[in-house]
Amino acid sequence: MTSPEWLARLSLTVLPDPRRVIVKLFVPGEDVALVRTRAAALVDRIARLDDHETRRLLTETLDRFRGQHHDLEGTFRHHYELIRHRVSDSDTLSPMARLLIGAYFSHEYAVEGAAICNPSMVAHPDQSNVDTGQRRVVISLRQIGEGHLSSIGFATAVVGPGARLTMADRYGPPRTGDRTGARHRRDLLVAGLDEQDCDDEVSATVLAMLPARFDDEEFERALARIPGDILTRPAAYRTVEQLRRTVADSYAVTFPADIPLHQRTLWPATAPESNGMEDARFVRFVADDGEAGYYATYTAYDGRHIAARLLSTADFRSFEVTPMRGPGARNKGIALFPRTVRGRYLALCRSDGETLGLTTLDARHRWQPPVPLRRPRYGWELVQVGNCGSPIETDAGWLVLTHGVGPMRRYAIGALLLDHDHPDRVIAELPGALLAPDDSEQDGYVPNVVYSCGGLLHDGTLWLPYGVGDARAAFACAPLSTLIEAMGPPPDRGMARTPTRS
Repeated sequence: MTSPEWLARLSLTVLPDPRRVIVKLFVPGEDVALVRTRAAALVDRIARLDDHETRRLLTETLDRFRGQHHDLEGTFRHHYELIRHRVSDSDTLSPMARLLIGAYFSHEYAVEGAAICNPSMVAHPDQSNVDTGQRRVVISLRQIGEGHLSSIGFATAVVGPGARLTMADRYGPPRTGDRTGARHRRDLLVAGLDEQDCDDEVSATVLAMLPARFDDEEFERALARIPGDILTRPAAYRTVEQLRRTVADSYAVTFPADIPLHQRTLWPATAPESNGMEDARFVRFVADDGEAGYYATYTAYDGRHIAARLLSTADFRSFEVTPMRGPGARNKGIALFPRTVRGRYLALCRSDGETLGLTTLDARHRWQPPVPLRRPRYGWELVQVGNCGSPIETDAGWLVLTHGVGPMRRYAIGALLLDHDHPDRVIAELPGALLAPDDSEQDGYVPNVVYSCGGLLHDGTLWLPYGVGDARAAFACAPLSTLIEAMGPPPDRGMARTPTRS
């Protein structure tokens, strides 16, 4: 199985850079299987240092690391506040000693120390100073560090004219975003409670007091107004905790305006994503009123369970994160359509783990059981078939890049075409793989894998960013017209049924 000759691989490769580090909280003893925190003893030892030694250690630390991070002193101050409860007499400590304690409770983490992979590509919101035939693009990247912990990073590039791609420098230290007040959605809270089968007097009372959009303070006020006779019910406190957990699934992050996009890192911020934010599929979405923004679906992983999450942003500076609910969102690999189709919000999914499907968002904001679009058929995809990003709208129909898994867990990328007005119908498919690992792409962090989270159509050319061996990112491109001409009708054309209208 080889890639067609009309698909051009670019020589450009994005490699992981271990110099891209952030500063994380470090609590001695909490990084071992048997937790025995050594934090209090460490604080006591630091507090006993005299002023001269405290100043010397702090100065050396700042001189060594300041140039590699944004506002290092502010980070040390924040980390001191997080462990302040371990300080027996904090009022007697000098500001210098507090900063030094914060430094001891900090460590560097290389966000892409292990690998970088699985990119998606969308048009950049800023197209100023771009020449004719060019388009500036945002490339999202899955960054993998120590412990296989994934986060989301970004790069910028310019594609065109022709088969040219120019990547902007990724210089400077990465920075995580600042948590800001989230505006929670009542309908998503209702959907989350439905999934947990949490429907009693406590939840009904709280929901009745909440507006359609509410912040954390409004939520806490609603909890405080629960009548006492309801709180005495046996399951009341369990329901309150479930309400808190469900609301906490949504949050917001903002980056300072002076931090360039390639330095912004979306870092795990809640318990369900504590072990990683994986495979973000970005898409530029145009609403029915013509307003454009960006969404991304990704997999939240806590070390044991996965959950689907939705990112939304207008400018790649401020992001909102919300859970995705319903049976259509119960596995990896959800990808949104770039607009509504006949008034419906649609997404590709793989809810059974092996079949590419189409799911519809219902009036209760739950993704419905999917319609099967493509089951494993060919030898190179018999393990599973899924998507490689959001559908791309063309004159011929919705172009869907797929991934298939074959012998020796070898991944390859294929393509199919969905009907423009009835995307539950597969009208054409590429009989073989569009992109399969060649001899130079077999090795990596995870061998024999090529994988994409979303391509882009520009000036008649399909641009395909893809991960190689879950270790690095590469790029390919192909004339759209040639790709469409190479497709033929699927053997089981018409097998799908129409999804239920919401």
